Amino acid sequence: MDKVKILAVGRHEEILQTVVRLVNNNPEWEGVGAVTDKDAVQQFDHQVIDVILLCGGIEPESESNLRAYFTAHRPAVTIIQHYGGGSGLLTAEIYEALRRKSQTL
Repeated sequence: MDKVKILAVGRHEEILQTVVRLVNNNPEWEGVGAVTDKDAVQQFDHQVIDVILLCGGIEPESESNLRAYFTAHRPAVTIIQHYGGGSGLLTAEIYEALRRKSQTL
């Protein structure tokens, strides 16, 4: 079974590193991170991303532009607004998004 590829986008480097580490603690997932919009788009364009986590600090205009870009180029991608709150909440957010996605397939 292929791992679920997760791109976490956030503006706070230390928090982003923690989110990616928590994602990678799950053997079914592979996480990568991006601090800038440009890096997020490059990561998205160069690998098959299944889930995008929009983490803290992203300006509303950037978030809107990123959502538009991601869905225009890969409509099936799952985008989650991650609000923080620890590893349990993060895991639950991802599992819930994957469950909903599998129900629509």
